[in-house]
Amino acid sequence: MKITPIFDPQESGRVMRVAAFMSGPGTNVIRLLEREKELENEPTGSPFKVIFIFSDRSDGVSAGEKIALDAGIPYFSYDIRKFHSLKGLKRSHVTPEGMAARKEFDSVASRLIKAFDIDIIALGGYMSYLTLRRCVNVHPGDLSLRTPDGKRKYVGDYAVGDAIAHGETCLRASTIWTDVGVDTGPLLMVSSPLKVELPMPLPDLLKDQLAFKKVVDEHQRRLKRIGDWEIFPLTVEMIAQGRFSLDENNNVYADGQPVSRGYRLEK
Repeated sequence: MKITPIFDPQESGRVMRVAAFMSGPGTNVIRLLEREKELENEPTGSPFKVIFIFSDRSDGVSAGEKIALDAGIPYFSYDIRKFHSLKGLKRSHVTPEGMAARKEFDSVASRLIKAFDIDIIALGGYMSYLTLRRCVNVHPGDLSLRTPDGKRKYVGDYAVGDAIAHGETCLRASTIWTDVGVDTGPLLMVSSPLKVELPMPLPDLLKDQLAFKKVVDEHQRRLKRIGDWEIFPLTVEMIAQGRFSLDENNNVYADGQPVSRGYRLEK
């Protein structure tokens, strides 16, 4: 079985060029940029470079402009809500009209990717489905867990709440190499566990929506720190070093070894 690096630094002869996509506060992008700076101070330098930041919001919610300004890199925004509003469409990729609109919206970012000779897109809190390829995404759930019918158990925006509601005793974040589905791409890395701590028995907690939401929000905040902020920059770093590969069936390999449940961090 032939395995091919997601990025081959020897073949390219240069560091990996990254575009960071974001929608909100951009803490994952900030951590990625911080890791780049940390690596630049090491003897071998950083194996990747964030070339520009792209946001799908222009309403002041995204912090991308300030992050890019502080990093001294270009920033681009193209508001997806305004885009759909002007076309009189709902934000959906499940209809032919919605998919066509999505491709039209993504064509702007696609031209930027080509113009800046980008190798991969790092989705640091980018909340929109997209049609672009060669993207790495971080997700607040353990995507190695499966339902009895083989589907990933905790996907989508409510993964943390779903995991807690189903009685999971610990939470993990994951990174994936995206495909056309939602949280369905090849699993690259899984974070160290975060222990679930409940203020009351789960059945009682589930009866109190406000208390449950508070617990979910707190765990999601803590998971971002020990999960997202650790594995997102490390995944990009390992891709840039040529350490992640895929075979013809999109099975993942790390350092030449198969990692069917993701490259796992344990602390």
